[in-house]
Amino acid sequence: MGVSFDLFGTLVTADRPAEPARAVASELEARDVSVPDDWETAYGERHVDAPNGAEVPLPAHVAHGLASRGVDAPGSVIRRAVVAAFDPAVETNPGALEAVDAARNRGPVAVCSNCSVPELVGRTLVRSAFDRDEFDAIVTSVGCGWRKPSAEIFELTAAKLGVAPSELVHVGDDPRTDGGVERIGGAALILEEPSLETVTKRLAERTSRDGQVDDEQSERRRAGGGDP
Repeated sequence: MGVSFDLFGTLVTADRPAEPARAVASELEARDVSVPDDWETAYGERHVDAPNGAEVPLPAHVAHGLASRGVDAPGSVIRRAVVAAFDPAVETNPGALEAVDAARNRGPVAVCSNCSVPELVGRTLVRSAFDRDEFDAIVTSVGCGWRKPSAEIFELTAAKLGVAPSELVHVGDDPRTDGGVERIGGAALILEEPSLETVTKRLAERTSRDGQVDDEQSERRRAGGGDP
């Protein structure tokens, strides 16, 4: 069994700009980029025709938004502005360390996170109580190109952990996105209050249940003289 965890809202709480368009505009202006008068409108428009479920990196969205208003800026400048606009203060959620420890006792562990901002997941982990080395894989939508609940991001997570898709258990707080692991035959542990404190018990129950199923299947094969 491999276990992946959603990051934002599950393992950590990270503050985000109340008005993202204005936060990005402020960082662009600080880097001498002319921001259009109707930037909030441009920011809210769709500029990249991406497949359903695909992730559009926020710097690409911002670059296309500026270009739609006739503003050209170097990609490196836009990227730095976006990263700065979403530079978070981070708190590790109660029970998070214990939940990851419990998962690690049962197999490899990953972070599987939706995030359109480059570097944000890495910065968040550095500011949390976790060490990046505690995770066998870190999979982000901005890195792989697909957002949860798309099957592709969960398939990649399972592959990086070296487990079959059906052996991936994903822990998260959003049934709509985190529940997407079921599209590849995996299992979702959707948190409710109290949240992470229940993970250790639920993983133990699942390990026991899976072991019982394996024993029953082996017994049926022995009784039948071969594979079903």
